[in-house]
Amino acid sequence: MQNEPQPEYIPHPDAPPQGERKQRTVARLTMLPEAKLDLLLARHAALENELLSHVSADRYVQMTRELAELNPVVEAVKDWRAITAEIAGIDAMIADPATDAEMRAMAEAERPALEARNNELMQQIRIALLPKDAMDERNVMLEVRAGTGGDEASLFAGDLFRMYERFAALQGWKVEVISASEGTMGGYKEIVAEVQGRGAYAKMKFESGVHRVQRVPDTEAQGRVHTSAATVAVLPEAEEVDVEIKPDDLRIETMRAQGAGGQHVNKTESAIRITHIPTGIVVNMQDSRSQHKNRASAMNILRSRIYDVERQRINAARSADRKDQVGSGDRSERIRTYNFPQGRVTDHRINLTLYKLPQVIAGDALHELIDALTTEHQAAQLAAESGK
Repeated sequence: MQNEPQPEYIPHPDAPPQGERKQRTVARLTMLPEAKLDLLLARHAALENELLSHVSADRYVQMTRELAELNPVVEAVKDWRAITAEIAGIDAMIADPATDAEMRAMAEAERPALEARNNELMQQIRIALLPKDAMDERNVMLEVRAGTGGDEASLFAGDLFRMYERFAALQGWKVEVISASEGTMGGYKEIVAEVQGRGAYAKMKFESGVHRVQRVPDTEAQGRVHTSAATVAVLPEAEEVDVEIKPDDLRIETMRAQGAGGQHVNKTESAIRITHIPTGIVVNMQDSRSQHKNRASAMNILRSRIYDVERQRINAARSADRKDQVGSGDRSERIRTYNFPQGRVTDHRINLTLYKLPQVIAGDALHELIDALTTEHQAAQLAAESGK
């Protein structure tokens, strides 16, 4: 009988020595939590039955969303169990002395393909069972700011924002600019936008950090390559129930809007500055002529920033003894370099280089980086689970 392929082993930097850890990991990964799978199948069946009854419109939407999430893993579980039973039948046939040589040979030839598919389904199920980030389905507050590099940094910040706009459009999401401060030669000194779409945070959360560009600016007469940077912050949109903000903790100031706007700018105190005293976070908003709208937008951004500060604190505490392989998401961490002369994009967290910079900066190939980061994150989670 041919050797049976082992489940894929994912190494982890904090794991025990290789020989010991491989034996222990393989033993654990060959098993799936049957009781948890039974509960999952039961939940799926219960939702399908409830859909046949009269439910409210809100409940119907909630149930269909949950079913949409459960359907792929339920199908995988059913397929895995069917193939597992089929493999057991083949093993019984091979072990049976009464099986003739031709049938045994056919069974042995069929088994490797079934085993490979079985392992694929097991890996798919393990990933589906990993703990989910409660914010993954939320909309995103996207903030892009020019860093070092002057006008070139502002131009690069504009390039990054348009990259995300295009990526969002390809996902069927909506992007709404909340505030923007344009650079003197184009691009943005700072731009804040809301990205609205299911699963926006799950796909974009690894984009937070310092993005570096290496290229010859249009203003460079000598053709020298300059290095500039922009900072990206991807924050899950926080709701009032997520963050408690006490009125006494806020200092709210109104003022006249600055910049273009004609007579309106000089007559109306529509601009808002809100300071959250405990954290020192300050949000300025003046893009709308309505003070009420500016205040609502500022509070929305403030909630997301306060929530992100708390998430960063919790994540830092959790990973104090083990740094996440795809980075901490700290905005001070350089995560990616866009090298125009060489036409390459390098993500430093996973040492991935793609020689398709035009497609990435256009947003069309950004998903390749995001998918690789997501896969690496899942691999780290699986390794951590197997090491428990």
